[in-house]
Amino acid sequence: MTRELHNVNIESQTALLSPRLLKSEFSIKASTANSIVKFRDVISRIINHQDERLLIIAGPCSIHNVEAAIDYSKRLKELSDRHRDTLLIVMRVYFEKPRTTLGWPGLIIDPNLDGTYNIQKGLRAARQLLIELSEIGLPAGTEVLDPIIPQYIADLVSWAAIGARTTESQTHRELSSGLSMPVGFKNGTDGNLSIAANAVRSARHGHSFIGINQEGETCVFKTLGNRNGHIILRGGSSGPNYYDEDVEEAENLLADIGVKPSILVDCSHANSSKNHARQARVFRAVLDLLSRGRRSIRGVMLESNIKPGRQEIPEDASKLEYGLSITDSCIGWDETVELIDEAANELSKIKDAR
Repeated sequence: MTRELHNVNIESQTALLSPRLLKSEFSIKASTANSIVKFRDVISRIINHQDERLLIIAGPCSIHNVEAAIDYSKRLKELSDRHRDTLLIVMRVYFEKPRTTLGWPGLIIDPNLDGTYNIQKGLRAARQLLIELSEIGLPAGTEVLDPIIPQYIADLVSWAAIGARTTESQTHRELSSGLSMPVGFKNGTDGNLSIAANAVRSARHGHSFIGINQEGETCVFKTLGNRNGHIILRGGSSGPNYYDEDVEEAENLLADIGVKPSILVDCSHANSSKNHARQARVFRAVLDLLSRGRRSIRGVMLESNIKPGRQEIPEDASKLEYGLSITDSCIGWDETVELIDEAANELSKIKDAR
């Protein structure tokens, strides 16, 4: 008897709806599309030193409750409007979680939080949420992990990140070269900055790669290159990397490849040893760097939620505490307001001093 040659370890296959079908179910208004284009343009201007506002990416470590995400977004929109002259606030809307071992993979892959992996439901939930955020008037930022998912939701995203585990991936560098929004590349999990600089360099050039089009057909994509790549300092196994010497190293690495240095600092992850109580320390250190003339720093990232801390996923998902992270611990809303108000005040002082 002939042994099977393919799909040996595949239990089942399920056809997925096409990007075009999802977009026909959850279409966007022309005004919403125009707003997203404008958000991307402003972020690009900040990254390229043409707009001196500070970019702040703030929001939950991951989205697991759409109702809470909308609640958070409305609060963030009020804060954004208050400080529009000094800050551009982008809501962190992360739907996928990279896993080195096991764990919840995010709203798109497992929206029911129970291992049933209803990806069609997850894609619908993600797209619907992004539309609501756009109509509220907030730009959305997300991590690009799976190379197929952008075809379903990237038209609603104003800023994207490539995570520490995938910055070195050629697949993600090529994908980033074709994305329509600015892309930040995090340093490696060991803290290596050259990995991120090399990713910026690679993404600036055109590539060809295999993906799916709006009909779900397999295609070869030829890209023009993304000129809005930048480095995100997130620390590493060797410790935090938001200090002067780390910023200088990042500046030099980017200058060496002919890129005007543009850096974001992630206040969470290894920079805060995954302790949400330390994010404020990193945030204020960044403000100090800005006050001392480090203009290469274009923005900061905060993992923030309605309530501080985190929680485990219970067997009964209905028992989850509202507004509390189920992945990394986050600062709460009150501290978020305090820090962002502080940033706006500091930026106003810096602006007046120039």
